[in-house]
Amino acid sequence: MADAFVARSIDEIRFWARIMKEHSLFIKLGLRCSDTKLIQESDHFYTVFEEIERKAHEYTLNTDPEQIKRFNQETAIQVGYIWAFKRKILGLILTGQMVGAHNFPLLMDHTSREAAYFKKRLEELNSGNLDPLPDAIINENVFFLKIMADHAKFICHFLDPSERKLTNQAKEFSHDFDLLLFQAQDLEHMTPQSHTIPLLDQFLDQNRISVKSLRDFKKTAGELIQQSRIKSIIHPLLADHVLREAERFLFIIDALENSLNQAKQ
Repeated sequence: MADAFVARSIDEIRFWARIMKEHSLFIKLGLRCSDTKLIQESDHFYTVFEEIERKAHEYTLNTDPEQIKRFNQETAIQVGYIWAFKRKILGLILTGQMVGAHNFPLLMDHTSREAAYFKKRLEELNSGNLDPLPDAIINENVFFLKIMADHAKFICHFLDPSERKLTNQAKEFSHDFDLLLFQAQDLEHMTPQSHTIPLLDQFLDQNRISVKSLRDFKKTAGELIQQSRIKSIIHPLLADHVLREAERFLFIIDALENSLNQAKQ
């Protein structure tokens, strides 16, 4: 159990600390030149999560679980700070105090939801408490389906309007993942019982197929951006960022399916 706690903690922090670090950069790129204090805060968080990521890569599976538990606690504190920073910017945008900035309100809400998810994962790991299996499957998928739907919307709006074919593909993915999200939310509101396991099997299979299609679209778009073969304002790192999150979702779907199969035995 201790080994599993250490391995899962290190994996979560290595992945999500990098995501938080990159959020700091993307937020900074969307700020106005006059937002000097916010730019400084963005730089601060970039440095903080770069250091957390570095430390996470130094830890091994043999690290003392108590040391990892403290690391989780320290990281969760910093994640809470960047969550508040993101929500502050969202508030400024929504109240018309940041006219001319290029951070969409949905983007700020999206990145803050990911911070909240990261903080919750660290707290769950430290408490040793996990949701019952059906709840965990539904909750994880509700979270990630919304993330995937958001990604499709961002891609659509960051592409040049003349890229009509790619824009239409992104719109179709946005629509598809909105529908999958609504379906997941319907299932979330139904009381999970052991007899729902066959439904969860189908649920995971359906989501996997859609996420793989979106993952492949992101990969192709990212390669085209790297080669300057499409017109967009998408930063190459952002293209890679959303691709990694799709791959993370596929990894989680596989892990949940394995747990579900074990529960059947």
